[in-house]
Amino acid sequence: MKSIISGAFRNKAAMIIMIIMVLGMGILSYTKLPMEFLPEADNPQVTVSVIGPGYDASSMERSVTSPLEQALSSIKGKTNVFSTSGDGFSQVNLNFDSTTDMKEAKAEVERAVNAVQLPERVSPPYVVQFNTSMIPISFVTLTFSDGVSDAQKETFEQLVLDEFRSIDGIGEVQLSGKTQPKVSIIPDAAKLAAEGVPLQSLYRVLQGREASASVGESALDGQIVNLNVSASLQDVEEIKKLPVAEGVKLGDVAAVNFVEDKESTFRMDGKDALDFVISKGANSNAVKVGEGVEKVIKTLNEENKNINLKTYISTSEQVVHSVDSMMREVLLGALFATIVILFFMRNIRATLVTVVSIPLSLAMTLYLLDLSGITLNILTLGGVAVAVGRLVDDSIVVIENIFRRLQKEKFSTGLIIEATQEVARAITASTLTTVAVFLPMSLLRGGLQSFLLPFALTMTYSLLSSLLVALTVIPLMSAGMLKNSQIKEHLPSKKFERFLEWNLRYKWLPITAAFLLLVGSLVTYMNLPKGAIDSSSAETLTVNLEYKPDTPVAEVLENGKKFEAFLMSQEESEWVTMMNGNSADAAKYGAVSSPALVSYMIQMKDGADAENVINAINSQRANYPGANLTSGTGNFLMGGGGSQIFVDVTGDNLEQITKTAEEVMAKIKPVKDVLKVESNQEEKKTVYTLEVNATEAKAGDIAMQLQGMLNPVPIGTLNVDGQSLNVLLEPSLKPNSESELSTIMVMTDTGPKPITSVANWVKSEQATSFFHKDGKSYIRVSASVEPSQLSIVGAEIKKELANVEPPEGVKLNIGGASADQSADMMSLFMMMLVSIGIVYLIMVITFKTLRAPLAIMTSILFVPIGAVLGLLVTGITPDFTAIFGVVMLIGIVVTNAIVLIDRVKHNEENMTIRESLLEAAGTRMRPILMTAIATVCAMLPLVFSTSSSTSGSIVSQSLAIVVIGGLIVSTLLTLVIVPCIYELLHFRKSARQRKAAAKSQSIAA
Repeated sequence: MKSIISGAFRNKAAMIIMIIMVLGMGILSYTKLPMEFLPEADNPQVTVSVIGPGYDASSMERSVTSPLEQALSSIKGKTNVFSTSGDGFSQVNLNFDSTTDMKEAKAEVERAVNAVQLPERVSPPYVVQFNTSMIPISFVTLTFSDGVSDAQKETFEQLVLDEFRSIDGIGEVQLSGKTQPKVSIIPDAAKLAAEGVPLQSLYRVLQGREASASVGESALDGQIVNLNVSASLQDVEEIKKLPVAEGVKLGDVAAVNFVEDKESTFRMDGKDALDFVISKGANSNAVKVGEGVEKVIKTLNEENKNINLKTYISTSEQVVHSVDSMMREVLLGALFATIVILFFMRNIRATLVTVVSIPLSLAMTLYLLDLSGITLNILTLGGVAVAVGRLVDDSIVVIENIFRRLQKEKFSTGLIIEATQEVARAITASTLTTVAVFLPMSLLRGGLQSFLLPFALTMTYSLLSSLLVALTVIPLMSAGMLKNSQIKEHLPSKKFERFLEWNLRYKWLPITAAFLLLVGSLVTYMNLPKGAIDSSSAETLTVNLEYKPDTPVAEVLENGKKFEAFLMSQEESEWVTMMNGNSADAAKYGAVSSPALVSYMIQMKDGADAENVINAINSQRANYPGANLTSGTGNFLMGGGGSQIFVDVTGDNLEQITKTAEEVMAKIKPVKDVLKVESNQEEKKTVYTLEVNATEAKAGDIAMQLQGMLNPVPIGTLNVDGQSLNVLLEPSLKPNSESELSTIMVMTDTGPKPITSVANWVKSEQATSFFHKDGKSYIRVSASVEPSQLSIVGAEIKKELANVEPPEGVKLNIGGASADQSADMMSLFMMMLVSIGIVYLIMVITFKTLRAPLAIMTSILFVPIGAVLGLLVTGITPDFTAIFGVVMLIGIVVTNAIVLIDRVKHNEENMTIRESLLEAAGTRMRPILMTAIATVCAMLPLVFSTSSSTSGSIVSQSLAIVVIGGLIVSTLLTLVIVPCIYELLHFRKSARQRKAAAKSQSIAA
C-alpha cells in the first residue's frame, strides 16, 4: 500500500493529468451511454401463436395445438410446455431453464413449427422470444381526413411504416387496426335453384378472367413487335356481369358488394385509427430512437395534410424522466453526505478534500460501465444512488486519521503518507468485503442475474474507484490544502468510553440483550406479510369488457362503443383507446385474445384521482349483463402488480381434474385477502358435433363440404386503383335453428342426400378454451391476492390445499407470484450465505487470525434488528427488494467493525486488550458515525422519492428503509457489542492482562 500512496506523491503532475482525464472520460461516457428503462434481459420463454378465423376452440386444439405440441416435444432445454386453444387462436408457451441460449432456442422452435402442416385459412405460426429491449418506445396513432380513399389509406399506411422502419436504431414496428376491404359474394339459394346453377360453379367464376402475359413476337409491317394478352377486373360492377351459366350472370344469382372489413379494431377517442407500436433494436439508445420517431411524425404531418400522426404514449420520455429523477437523487445524496462531513469536521478544506471522491468515483464508474457495455438505466443509476454514501466512506476514514494526527503533530508529507498507510489495510479490507457481497450475484441464474448483475457491477466499480481515490488523491490533496490549515483538536468522548467500560465489565448483559432483540426481530419478520414489488401507477387505467365466447362479434363491438362513450365522458380522462380482435402483427408478439374481449386504456389527467374513475366504471356493471367488467391501475412498462397465485390441476382424465379444480376453488375462496378466484374452464358454450356413419359416407368429404358451405371461401382478387382486394364467396348456408341443420343436403358416393340420412347431430356443452401442460389437459385455478399480503395468503392456500386428496393420476402444482417470490427470496438467502463466507475469508486473510474476523462478523447479526424496526416504524410491507437491502447491509455494516478492530489490533502491540478496545472505540467512533450517517443521509432521497416506487425497480423505498434502519442500529451496536464479543473471544488473555495490571498497580501503590 505504501508504494501506491508514495507513488502518488512522486508523480504529482501525472496525477493531476489523470484526474482531469478521468473526469473528462466520465462526462463523455455519460453522454454516450445508451439510455433505457431496464437492462437487457432474456425472458426464458418462447411463444408460438397461430390465428385461425372461423375455427372453434375444439378444432384449434385438434388441428393446430396438438400437432405443434408434438413437433415441439423434442426441443432441448425446455422445462415445461403450456398451450391454450380458443375460438380463432392457439398459443403454445415453452419455458426453458436459465442456462439455455434463448436465441438458439428460438431458432430451434422456428425450425420445428415451420415443418408442421396446418389447416387452410390458418395463419403461419408466429414465434417470439421476449427481451426487455423489446419494451415499446412509442405508441402512435394514424387517422385520416374525410374523403381519403381506401387505396390512398393503404399508400399512406405503407409510407408511415417505411419512414418508421428507416429510423436509426429502430427495432420492430407493429401495426393494428388496419382495414382489409374485400368483395363479398352472397349466393341466393332460391335464385340458383330457379336458374339451375349449382353452387360449385360460383367457385370458378373468376378463374382465367384476369391475365397479363407475353405470348410471343411477330414481324408486322417489317418491324419486330411483342404480342401480349391482358385483361383485368376494375370494379364490382364488372364482377356482377361475369357469366356463371348460359345466359346467367353472377349478379342474377348472388349479391356482389364492396365491404370495408377490419383485421382488428383500434379506436382513439371514439374514432377509428391505426395503431403503431414501435420498439428499439438491441443496443440502441431508447431516447434517440424516441426522438427519431417524433421527427418522422412532425415531417409527415407537415408534408401530408390528409393524415394526422400523434404520439399518445412515449416510453422514451419516461426513460428520460426516470433517469433524471434517479440522477437527482444521486446529487441530493451527495449533498447530504457533504453536509454530514462538514458538520463533523467543522473544516471546509477537509470537507472539500473528502467530497472530491464523489465526482471522481462517479466519473470512473461511468467510464467502466461504458467499457463493460452496460446501459444507463434505472438499475445502474440505482446502484450509484445506493453507493453515493459509501463513496466517501474510505475518504472519510483517511482524512479523519490525517486530521486527527495533524491535531497533535507537525505537518509533513511523511505524516500524511504514514496516516494514510495506518488505515489503508482497514479501508481496503472493508471495501473488498462490500464488493465480495455482490460477487455471488454472478452465480444467480436467469432473469434475476440479468437484473441484479448491472446493479452489482455498478456498486463494485463505484467502491473500487472510491478506494483508489482514497489511497491516492485524498492524501495528495490533503498535503496541499491542509498544509497551513488551523486545526482544532477534537478529543474522544469520555462519557462514551466510561459507558463502554461498564459494558465490557458486565458484557453478558449487553450481549444477551442484543441476542434477545435479534430473536425478537426475526420472529416479527416471519409474521410480517411479504408483498410483491408494487409496479402500479395511477397515471394509466386498464379496463376489460369481456363477453361469453358465443356472443356475436357485432354485439360485442356495439356494446364496446357504448362503454367507450361512457369512458370518454369522464372528466379525469385525457384520452381513451379501445381495442378488439386479433391482428397478424400482434400475433407475431404473442398477443392473441378472444374476439369477445374489448380492452381499453385510459390516460389520467395530471392530479386526477384514479379511484373515482374505477368506482364509476364498477357502477356500470349492471348496464352490461352477461359481460365481465374489470378495471384497475397498471404500469404498461412493468405489467401488473404480480399478485396472482396459480394452482394447476393436471391429469389424463378431464372429468377428474374438473372435479378436483372445483374442490380447490371451494377451499381457496374463503381465505382472507383473496380478492377473486376463477378457473380457465368456467366458460362453456353449446357445440353441435356431426357423428357420421362411416359405412354410409366419408366423414372427411362431408367435413370439406360443410366447411365450404358454412365459411367464407376466397375465390380470387380484384385490383381497384392499385389496391388488391380479396373476393370471398360468403357461406351459402346460415342455419338459424337446430331443425335447419337437419335439412342440409350433402354429396355422397351414391349422390346427394339429406345429412341426417348418413349422420346425427349431437348437442353438448364444451369448454370455450382448452389448456395443456406438457401435452396433458390441465385446469388452472387463479387467485387474485391483495399484493401486500402475498406471503400470508400463499401460506394459507398451501395449508388449505393440504386437505385436498386428488384422485390417482391427478396432481396439484402451486405457482404464480407467491412461488416466484419464494424462489427469488431463496436465491437471495443462498447468495447471502455465500457472501458471508467470502467476507469472512477476506478478513481472515487480512487479519491472519480466526477470532478477530469472527467478532467483526457478529455485526451482521444486528442487521435484522434495525431492518425490521425500520419496516415497523414506516409501515412498509417487506418485499423482494427489502431482502436485497439486507444482502447489501452485510457489506456495509462490517465496514464499521473492520475500522474498529483494525485499530484494536494496532493498539495491542503496546496496550492490553481492554485498553485497546477503549482507545479504539473512542478514536474510531467519529469516523464510524460519519460514514454511517453519510450513507444514511445519501439514502434519504430514495425514501421520499416517487420515481423509484412507481418504476417497479429493485432500488425502492423498501430497500432504502431497510438499509437505513439496519445501518443505524448495527452502527450503534457495533460500537458496544463488537468490543464485548472481541474481549469474550480473548477472555483468558484479557483476564490475565487485567490481573497483571491490577498486580502492578498494587505493587506501585
